[in-house]
Amino acid sequence: MKRCFIFAAGTFYGLRERPDTEDMVIAADAGILACQGAGIFPDIVLGDFDSTEAPKDGVQVVRLPVEKDDTDTLAAVRAALDHGFDTIYIYGGTGGKRLDHTLANLQTLLFLRRHGARGYLYSEDFIWTVIENESLTVQRTVDWGLFSAFCLGDRAEGVDETGFQYPLRDAVLTPDMPLGVSNHIMEPSAEISVRRGALAVGWELPPL
Repeated sequence: MKRCFIFAAGTFYGLRERPDTEDMVIAADAGILACQGAGIFPDIVLGDFDSTEAPKDGVQVVRLPVEKDDTDTLAAVRAALDHGFDTIYIYGGTGGKRLDHTLANLQTLLFLRRHGARGYLYSEDFIWTVIENESLTVQRTVDWGLFSAFCLGDRAEGVDETGFQYPLRDAVLTPDMPLGVSNHIMEPSAEISVRRGALAVGWELPPL
């Protein structure tokens, strides 16, 4: 597992774990402010720098055009993939005033999965990832911990949820019915699987 930590310009709620020396750290535009607040020196700072100034020295800076298809966060994700990282932690990718960027970052998790990597998106006391045609085991870290699953696409078939308050068996989730919202993890570990389709899944973490 090769880990990359990406700091975006959304709300930074604090670190769940600190990068090790072999990990890469990428700050996407104003994500450099979160790095500085956490006492972390990034390996790369990239962005169009429309929300903060680029560092003057001491770090590799990649300037992106303002008019582009990728968000700064997606550009950081591409850089992580180009460097061979397969586990990507995204901080500052939710919150703030930009729900559109939160939604974009959830889509970015699917982009990562389809490129052979797994991404984790942190909000205040929640973590999100994406599964597609596969299973995922989730550890309960909070009593009565919340768990939600949402369809990313036209439909997700063969959805099983075991170890939850409301189990599912061979269910179909669609984007027009939030059936998977607000479940609870009942067992020390629970499993969600989808036979065909993609799901954004998120579960509660202990408060920092």
